[in-house]
Amino acid sequence: MSTFNSLPAHILLVHFIVVLAPLTAVLLILSAVWPAARHRLVWLSLALAVIVVVLTPITTDAGEWLEKRVGRTPDLRTHTHLGDTFIYFALGLLVAAALVAFVHVRESHGRALSRLLVGIVAVLTLAASVAATVQVYRIGESGAQSTWHGVSAQPPRTHPTTGQVLPK
Repeated sequence: MSTFNSLPAHILLVHFIVVLAPLTAVLLILSAVWPAARHRLVWLSLALAVIVVVLTPITTDAGEWLEKRVGRTPDLRTHTHLGDTFIYFALGLLVAAALVAFVHVRESHGRALSRLLVGIVAVLTLAASVAATVQVYRIGESGAQSTWHGVSAQPPRTHPTTGQVLPK
């Protein structure tokens, strides 16, 4: 998918990642450290992690399509490089979600897990969640820089005689 209603699809798809990856991370952390939350959120967290993994290469491909249509700058190269790495962070969220689901299934079948194992899953989940959220921020920041760098430094367009700001 390259466009949607004549807009570049990347611009639309990236917002799903920006919302779903941190949301998934928060739900996974809650599920990993709070058994009551795990009981309610484990399957939603796992489904969201799968969606993030599926959407990531689609979003990246749409970004590559868009990249071919705009001027390639150092800022855009940085954004592209960071965007290409996100699949690994998305897979980390999916692995964390699978581990939390494993803990949930074992507990729901009455099989007690050691506190050490549950703690290790919680630490891994926290690490994957924080890493994915930070990477989403870094990718988004670099994308904003590649799009808007220098725009705020430009003076607004004004009417030559009245000095009123002109609409774009």
